[in-house]
Amino acid sequence: MSSNDYETSDTHSTTTDTAESASESTDSTDQLELAAQVELLTEENHRLRQEYVQARQSRYRSTAVGLAAIGIVAALGGLLFPDTRDVLVALGATGLFGAVLTYYLMPSQFIAADVGERVYTAAMTNLASISDELGLRENRVYVPGETVPARLFVPQHVEYSIPDDRSGPIVVDDDSRGLFLEATGAELFREFERALTGKVGTEPTVIASQLTDGLVEQFELAQSADADIDAANGRATIAITGSAFGSLDRFDHPIPSFLAVGFAAGLDRPVTLEVAAGDDRADWLVTCRWGSETETETA
Repeated sequence: MSSNDYETSDTHSTTTDTAESASESTDSTDQLELAAQVELLTEENHRLRQEYVQARQSRYRSTAVGLAAIGIVAALGGLLFPDTRDVLVALGATGLFGAVLTYYLMPSQFIAADVGERVYTAAMTNLASISDELGLRENRVYVPGETVPARLFVPQHVEYSIPDDRSGPIVVDDDSRGLFLEATGAELFREFERALTGKVGTEPTVIASQLTDGLVEQFELAQSADADIDAANGRATIAITGSAFGSLDRFDHPIPSFLAVGFAAGLDRPVTLEVAAGDDRADWLVTCRWGSETETETA
């Protein structure tokens, strides 16, 4: 082998080593850039969450300040206008009391909707798998209870009756075989009742108005909820837009569950639930049915 061959071999080896070194350097640079981007995005996400919490808390503070201002103005008005002193003093005391309550009851922590949605998804996926494994039907029946607003019954057969034993969760009676579960919307409904001024209505139109306001204003689970009531035929269809918990057609989703529990508790009747994709006016249509058809099925 000539010296030229050795030189060519050495040159090729050096070139290969240089290329490998350059490739490793590029990979290392890319990894550092990706790590820097991930860290930057993490910090930005944390910053946005803090700003969101501060914005929500700012709303409560503004409300408290507004109530306090009303209370102070009313109290001063009571000093200036003796003829209406009693009314103005009462209004001032109410405003100041409301301001104190709003300020001290202001939530210190907010949970992002996507976190709650992931928790719900995991739990309901397991229940849906159990339901499929037991060969249960797609029927969802919300039954008013004595100690709870309502519970969820998932029957196995086309013709079924409401279980006499309401303890659940597995019912083995021939005519009411299936699952009898705690409804996702039951605890939401309890919280809704505690915050409600007055009592839950007993007429479908009133119940629908209260529940849709609760969904949008109190829980902020949807951007809008519009009800269409056909009381004569025992039907209420609620058009939902902007769900905070994703698709509504999953097992015992919080939004349909809350609505069905509310109608079952308010009307004191079993309520069947249907969820369908919406049209150009709404994302989802949630239909609750009660009355003769439901009572015939569950008799």
